[in-house]
Amino acid sequence: MNGSALNPRTPLAPPVPLYEQVRESVRGDILNGTLQHHARIPSEKELMTLFGVSRITVRQALGDLERDGMIFRIPGKGSYVAKPEEKATQELARLQGFAEAMAEQGYSARNRVVGLANLPADAHIAERLRIPVGAPVTEIRRVRYLDDKPISFDITYVREELGRSLAREDLAGRDLFLILEKDYGLPLGHADQSIQALIADDTLAAYLDVQTGSPVLHIERLAFTRDGTPIEFDYVYYRGDAFRYRLRIDRERR
Repeated sequence: MNGSALNPRTPLAPPVPLYEQVRESVRGDILNGTLQHHARIPSEKELMTLFGVSRITVRQALGDLERDGMIFRIPGKGSYVAKPEEKATQELARLQGFAEAMAEQGYSARNRVVGLANLPADAHIAERLRIPVGAPVTEIRRVRYLDDKPISFDITYVREELGRSLAREDLAGRDLFLILEKDYGLPLGHADQSIQALIADDTLAAYLDVQTGSPVLHIERLAFTRDGTPIEFDYVYYRGDAFRYRLRIDRERR
């Protein structure tokens, strides 16, 4: 063998692909606590420099970690460490109350009302509810919980006359959608929603039990009755590490 230490009968192990090396390094930092949940993953450029690899290699590694549920991405913000448990999911294509949607997944949902007040509508709220600027509206502030963990902070606006009735209801234990439909006979038709990524300020961080600067999903939603009347306008802030929306999109047949 002339000094060779290799056994010719043992095949050489194939080299580990670069993306796997990057993936397992980041995974290891997550599992050993170096990167804790809510922590921001180094940027693609930083990982490229750290490992001396291409952007494609980094993206393949991060894509594997995202599919494994270990990280989640927010466009324009970066990648963050996800909690080890599965995220709660709500379908964008269905108009459901929060507790209604979560019950289907086996979660126990409840609310904590942290504010209820009558105030004049600003221009944006007035436009959404089709009322004059300055007209009185009722503002309802709630923290939503899943299995006793805070998941969202909701600010809801309704016309004052409806708000006076809702103030007497069990807003901690029931969805507003169910109250409107079952108790008040106001069947819902559809809702317009917009979604964007934000960073939690001190107030949101306190309500959601996260660190200031943590990623949140901001939902702006306007719900209509079947006859097209706007009935409820919401600002909703979800913890980015514990909640996701899902939407099925079909390709149009030609």
